Amino acid sequence: MTTSAVLTVPAADPAVAAAHYLARLAFEADVSDVHADLTAGVPGVVVVDSRSDAAWAQGRIPGAVHLPTARIAELAPRSIDRSATVVTYCWGPGCNGATRAALEFARLGYAVKEMLGGFEYWAREGFAYDTDAGTGQRPVDDLTAPRSGIACAC
Repeated sequence: MTTSAVLTVPAADPAVAAAHYLARLAFEADVSDVHADLTAGVPGVVVVDSRSDAAWAQGRIPGAVHLPTARIAELAPRSIDRSATVVTYCWGPGCNGATRAALEFARLGYAVKEMLGGFEYWAREGFAYDTDAGTGQRPVDDLTAPRSGIACAC
């Protein structure tokens, strides 16, 4: 009989699994959902770019607020409405800057989520972005989103 690598540790009880996945969704948002909310003008969602000035100049999500992580405690109380849900992002999945920024917002008492994939996946999914030189947009990377540009509906 073949030993299963997947089942070496058995799957969690379904109720425990449901609680786990619900908790993840309470902490995280994906690029597509953030884009949909920004496009629809959903009130009460503030997207925060926690990267450096140089990174911000290179490219950022339209409408995002620039608050480098080291300055969140100082600047957030006077620039971000306490009733808003803050969505933090940084470069991408290889960077935990958005996690550190989300922690800072949580410590200040804000409702906060981290955007999975960061700026990298925003650009890779073909969404427009702003730079200091103007607007940019890359073709959709078909390893991250459907080539058609239509949402994957996952």
